[in-house]
Amino acid sequence: MDRQKKLVIFGLAWLSAALLTWFVYAKTVAPQQERKVKVVVAAHDMPLGTLLRKSDLKLADYIERDVPKGAVFATNGAESRVLLVPMNANEPVLLSKLSSTTSVEGVSSTIDPGYRAVSVPITDASGVAGLVMPSSRVDVLFTRPGSMAEATTSTILQNVKVLSTGRGTPTGTTPDPRAPRSQVVTLLLTPADAQKLELAKNEGKVSLSLRNPLDSLEAADSSPITTEALDPNINARIALAKKGRVGGRAALQDPNVWQELNGQKKPPEEKKKEPEKPRAIVDVYRGDKHVQELFK
Repeated sequence: MDRQKKLVIFGLAWLSAALLTWFVYAKTVAPQQERKVKVVVAAHDMPLGTLLRKSDLKLADYIERDVPKGAVFATNGAESRVLLVPMNANEPVLLSKLSSTTSVEGVSSTIDPGYRAVSVPITDASGVAGLVMPSSRVDVLFTRPGSMAEATTSTILQNVKVLSTGRGTPTGTTPDPRAPRSQVVTLLLTPADAQKLELAKNEGKVSLSLRNPLDSLEAADSSPITTEALDPNINARIALAKKGRVGGRAALQDPNVWQELNGQKKPPEEKKKEPEKPRAIVDVYRGDKHVQELFK
């Protein structure tokens, strides 16, 4: 019995020694298994001003205690943002190296090479009642003011992309709700079209027409529309209304013709008849009374 107890005690002592040895080895000699996290890094070298796309980013394993401050842990947190500094391949993407989605750098970098951003002031009527949104496709209409003979409307630009509306920014960004809502639409245009639009803004009225984004066909006939499209018989009615004057479109320049066609011309006022002057006036005195008699 004493021998069995000695064997049990010896076995327990041996097991305890083995466990203690393994614990010391695991803590001092064996490599530590530390927790790792996924961090967004650059997929390749990128210069300053690069607009980040999904192909520019990738995820890499980083030991949790080595993760730099401000690191991005999901690729969608860095997409569509602009690099404020150059980056090398496999370098961690930090928030301090990226522009804000609503900053000037972020919006301007979304402009395709060879294009320009031009803003157009609009109203609820000329801006399709607020239906125009960022990334919409629109046509630009130009109306030249003037008389019926001079007024025209034409489509000067077709299938134009909208960059932003008011103080909003491209799709996927969040505009500041405290910012005032200005009635402005910013369009993406080639330099030549930008010049055309600026000229139209100064020469007449510019309005937008919303189109289906899947419809890329341009109208074959973009010639100006005149007032004859509103009333094909306008010239004949003018000739009849103003006999003795030059008919056709030349008569449209006469403001009197314009008023007559719209029923706005007032009839000539009749001259007031002056009372007939008396032929003779006789003073009659009766005592202290004085009376004048009028004889025609």
